[in-house]
Amino acid sequence: MPVIVASDLDRTLIYSAAALALTMPDARAPRLLCVEVHESRPLSYMTETAARLLAELGDEAVFVPTTTRTRKQYQRINLPGPAPTYAICANGGHLLVDGVSDPDWHAQVTARLADQCAPLAEVQEHLLRAADPVWVRKHRVADDLFAYLVVERELLHEDWVKELAVWAENRGWTVSLQGRKIYAVPKPLTKSAAMREVARRTGAGLTLAAGDSLLDTDLLLAADQGWRPGHGELADTGFTAPSIRVLPDRGVLAGERILRELLGAVRGA
Repeated sequence: MPVIVASDLDRTLIYSAAALALTMPDARAPRLLCVEVHESRPLSYMTETAARLLAELGDEAVFVPTTTRTRKQYQRINLPGPAPTYAICANGGHLLVDGVSDPDWHAQVTARLADQCAPLAEVQEHLLRAADPVWVRKHRVADDLFAYLVVERELLHEDWVKELAVWAENRGWTVSLQGRKIYAVPKPLTKSAAMREVARRTGAGLTLAAGDSLLDTDLLLAADQGWRPGHGELADTGFTAPSIRVLPDRGVLAGERILRELLGAVRGA
């Protein structure tokens, strides 16, 4: 039976220049491969070793990129290895099959959202009204499923995020602060549900997962085994569980370590 590897992308497998965490002397820094270009500029990287490991992983398992990015944002990424048959975008709102969103899955998701939580328009209106223009740089809606703010982190009051989380909780939504983005996401919109659907379609006998943020929690707990790096929201909160391996590595080298461990688990299955 096939093995599924469902992994978050940003700050798990791929890294912006600001997130690389190259703390070693320059002469010992790893060689990097650019895997995303946006508006003619390089945006995301992985080490060349990580790129090789990912290509090997794609040959030996069902690799499923699993991201909160919109479909358009995901499609900017050019990952090494075979093109994934399945990809999970918009935090589970879209299940791509050979690059195309599965309409039946998307319809199921939108029906759950309509039934179980407050509408997006209400949340978006609250964000527009409550966020301070002093630290907000952008208001965004992702694939008509959830909303997020791009902020100046050093000007942001952490208490505001906590207050937003309480407000959202009462309406069936969750809040996550990742780098310069504050996400407001409906609780039924999960990566784990989409991963389970891929497992059902492929008849997978084992599911492996990796991620660094609060929005990856359900994915890691739903998998048979999970990995998280030494950075990110989950590390900041000390999150762990019996099935999750906590790695000390931080930055782009954590992505390399995660891929090495995932590949080892696939080969040992």
